[in-house]
Amino acid sequence: MVLRREPTARQMRLGLELRRLREAAGFTTVEAAALLGVNRVQVSQIETGATGVSEQRLRRLASHYACADDEFVAALTVMATDRKQGWWEEYRGHLPTSFLDLAELECHAEALREVAILYVPGLLQTEDYARAVFSSRVPELTREELHLRVGHRMRRQQIATPYESVIHESALRIRVGDRAASRAQLVKLLELSEADNVTVRVIPFDLDGFARAGSSMTYAGGPVPKLDTVVRDVPHGSAFIDSEAQLAAFRTRFRKVEAASLDPERSRDFISRLAKEL
Repeated sequence: MVLRREPTARQMRLGLELRRLREAAGFTTVEAAALLGVNRVQVSQIETGATGVSEQRLRRLASHYACADDEFVAALTVMATDRKQGWWEEYRGHLPTSFLDLAELECHAEALREVAILYVPGLLQTEDYARAVFSSRVPELTREELHLRVGHRMRRQQIATPYESVIHESALRIRVGDRAASRAQLVKLLELSEADNVTVRVIPFDLDGFARAGSSMTYAGGPVPKLDTVVRDVPHGSAFIDSEAQLAAFRTRFRKVEAASLDPERSRDFISRLAKEL
């Protein structure tokens, strides 16, 4: 088995799910190794994403672990056998790993749902808006780093996945750049909201009882609910959340935020009025 120098979040997720299946079945790594005819270290490497696993071995493990969820096993098999490299690999070694992992997650997601409180979501940003966001970073980025991050963000937008974004009015009003850039950003939101795969909703300031200002998140739907992922911003990148209990909590959070927002048509009218004010 060839060891990976830097497993991706997707590869580590596959290993984590295999470990969860093993532990739920009450097997030790030594017992799992015996099933595959390998040693305990190799099982640990599979479960950390440090090395891959064949479809045959994966299905053998799932069978011995008494996993009766065929859909789930099939989804794990796809993860294990997908050897294609995405466009984001061009940025490996040039951008933090979390940037690449986020792009990979979005590419493979069945659906994306997002709540944005202070910034327009990256998948909806104009180039000028993205540049203004990255330019505000402390310490400052070099010109090359800034160019790479903006380019990466623009390429992330090339997805056809169903995407729903709930954006607070504060994110629409905060001028991360100048007046012209802010107007252009609102116009782009209006244009994107007409796309077949995009839904944009707005939470206005005058909404009573909105106490979820800390609800910013990206919810990426997997091929099965067990493989959903929530992404939250942290000071040094992105945090990926995948425990079933937390996923259930974030689903509830999104439903409550969505229920508090304006419907898509009223949201477009709202954004249009803000654009005219500029």
